[in-house]
Amino acid sequence: MSQQSNRSVSLHPEHQWLDSSLGRYLQQEEQALYDKAVVDLFGFNALQVGCLQMDLLCNSRIAHRFKSTEYVSSPEVTHLYCCDDFLPIADASLDLLILPHRLEFSERPHQTLREAERVMMPEGYLLISGFNPLSLWGVTLFFRNLLHRQDSIDKPFPWSGSFIGLGRLKDWLALLGFEVVSVEMCCHIPPFEQASWHQRFSFMHQLGAKWLSAIGGVYFVVAKKRVAGMTPLKPNWKAAPLKSPLIARPTQRKPSQRGRSKQ
Repeated sequence: MSQQSNRSVSLHPEHQWLDSSLGRYLQQEEQALYDKAVVDLFGFNALQVGCLQMDLLCNSRIAHRFKSTEYVSSPEVTHLYCCDDFLPIADASLDLLILPHRLEFSERPHQTLREAERVMMPEGYLLISGFNPLSLWGVTLFFRNLLHRQDSIDKPFPWSGSFIGLGRLKDWLALLGFEVVSVEMCCHIPPFEQASWHQRFSFMHQLGAKWLSAIGGVYFVVAKKRVAGMTPLKPNWKAAPLKSPLIARPTQRKPSQRGRSKQ
């Protein structure tokens, strides 16, 4: 059987859901945020991990752009097959790393972030998008878990993930030495599966973005890797010199000195 036929046998639920009306709405919202963020980031190497149906590096000016996934059956162009929590990449080799919805579906999200810190260059940028549990999307997940008590394997995407709060994510990033540069919210329309209901609630897009931005269905975080080190201080040449008590300074001339000067 050919490689193309192998890929067409079965697709991961993530790919199937992103092709739905709700998935396309998510792609539209997030693509705009990533395009705006990556255009001003520079470097040599960039990597997008997962969600390959969205080309989140298409607006990047970085020369070497790569994509990775853990699903061999992915029909998109992939440069690397690997898990999120163990990246086969050298230390401090990436200037830009993108993790779209990887933490809530990672078996070990802490390890995924530690790997991100390891492979990133100092002053490199980490872009993360995730589902906000304090939103209508999070409420939907809560009631789905309450009504359907089943294994996460049987749950449809994206309700099979563990949504991570924005506050907890900021704490994790701070412990790893990341500085949160900016946070934006998107997907304020409730997670209806039907496109007709999206049109009916389209008013919530502008209303939520202006007045209820904190409860958007998806958060978008831009973080920068900081490395502790010495900060060079520029000398102030105009300042008066310090007077140290250890330095002897003459107060008056002795008689012998006056006599010598007259001679």
